[in-house]
Order: sequence, then C-alpha cells, then structure tokens
Amino acid sequence: MSVDVVAGAADRRILDERGGTRAMTWIMAIMLFLTVLAAALGLGMVNAAGSLDRQLAGRLTVQIVTADAAQRDRDTQAVMTALNNMPAVKRAVPVDRARLDELLKPWLGKVSSDADVPIPTLIDVDMSVPSEESAMLVAKGVRAAATTARVDSQSRWLSPVASFMRTMIAGAAALVLLMALATTAVVLLAARAGLETHRDTIAILHMLGSTDVQVARLFQRRIALDTVIGGAIGAVAAMLVVWLIAREVNGLGSDLVGGAALTLRDWLILAALPLLFAIVATGAARVAVLRRLRVMQ
Repeated sequence: MSVDVVAGAADRRILDERGGTRAMTWIMAIMLFLTVLAAALGLGMVNAAGSLDRQLAGRLTVQIVTADAAQRDRDTQAVMTALNNMPAVKRAVPVDRARLDELLKPWLGKVSSDADVPIPTLIDVDMSVPSEESAMLVAKGVRAAATTARVDSQSRWLSPVASFMRTMIAGAAALVLLMALATTAVVLLAARAGLETHRDTIAILHMLGSTDVQVARLFQRRIALDTVIGGAIGAVAAMLVVWLIAREVNGLGSDLVGGAALTLRDWLILAALPLLFAIVATGAARVAVLRRLRVMQ
C-alpha cells in the first residue's frame, strides 16, 4: 500500500495532539521567538558597527594644548595652514569655543566660559583617503607645524564600544546556533516519543507494505508542519517586538543607536528563519526516525 493512502489519517495522529493544539507547535513558536530576537540583535549590532566605522574612518582630532592664549592662537593658525595644504586632508574645521563651553559646563560649571581658563583648541579633521599611513603623515605634519599639537584618532576613543559590539555580535550568533541545536534536540525527542507511542501503528504499516522511508516521511511531514506553523507564530511575534523597539530607538535621535536600524535584507533574513528551522527539523527527524526504525525491527 502506498504511504500516501494512509498519510491523510495517520500523519495527523503520528505526534501527540490534544484539543487540536500540539505541544510541538508551541515549543517551536517559543524557540523561533527567542531565535529571531537574538538574530535581530546580532544584525542590529552588525549595522551599528558598520555605521560607526563609516563615521569614524579617516576622522582625526587635533588638540592645541598650551596655557598661553596668544601662543595657542598662533599654533592654531599654523596647524590650520598646514592641514589645508595637505592632499590627504579633505576638511579641517576648528571647534567653536561656545560649543566647547557647553561640553565642559557639566564638569567645570560656569568656570569653563571664563576667558582666563586655558581651554585647548580642537580641530576636526576629515581625511580624503582614510588609512593608517595617511593618518601618520597628517600627524607628522601637524607636529611639525606646532609642537604643542596632539593628534588623536576618533576610532581609538571608541575602540571599547567597537569591541563591545563585536562581543554582542558573537554572542548573538552563538545564541542562534544554540537555539538551532536545541530545536534539533527537541525534534529528536519528539520523533522518538512519537515512534514509541505509535509502535503498533508502525507495525501495521510495515505489514501493509510500507517501508521505513515511507514511515519516516509521515514524521517528516508532521514535524515540518508543526515547525513551520509554530515558527511562523514565534517569528511574527518576535518581529513585532523588534519593530516596536526599533520605533522607540528611532525616537532617541542618536546617530550611533540609529545606525543599528534593520534594513530590508535583515527583515528578509528574519522572515526566512522559520523555513530554515523547518528544513533543519525535517532533516533531523528523518535521520532519527530511520535509525530508530532499524532498531525497532
């Protein structure tokens, strides 16, 4: 007898089904909910890290540090002249003193706006060709123009942030992998439980001429269906949560946090996770059932 003849009745009962709701479906919904959240976190961190790299690549900050205001002005002028004559420099702009006062006020109070307080001059530099070699040449030229000048790379200031982002990306990837392994383990347990529960039914199918491969297909169909339905429920719920969080984050107006926004490609990847998990679950179920059937015979 062809397995298709008995599939309509048998595969609906091949796994536990109580009150029309299978535990397997809800387990997969929870698995995919957590997986999509972890994947969204990882993708957001990848986007944020890329945005940070683009913003800081080739950006330098020049500080003119001297207590003598007249000397500071002369050094600033000399450095600006040197920077404007460098082919590697695309743009050099001194930071406005009022802006510095606003930045320092939380720490120095009103003293920061006192003309007698020696505040270093800051110059933002954008390089035309971002590279370590170009940065070294710019730093050398700046120090030649003014011995009181210091050159700092903005990427160096935020290196702890970049390191944290890489850690978060690795953690999210590890969590997605662990969830895939946990899903596989759940499928194996469900398949074995189904085999033990329906041992007599499987024996009858064998007597009617069904092969192990045909019986395994019954489990594959059931598990694939449960995984797709449960995965879709969990993925949609997780994507809704991610969308709500993204809307709140966009309202913060932070360039760094805004860089973590998911793109269309990221949403498509998240939407494809239930299908990917269904394929993994189906393959695991097939292997587990075939091995178990050989032992049962």
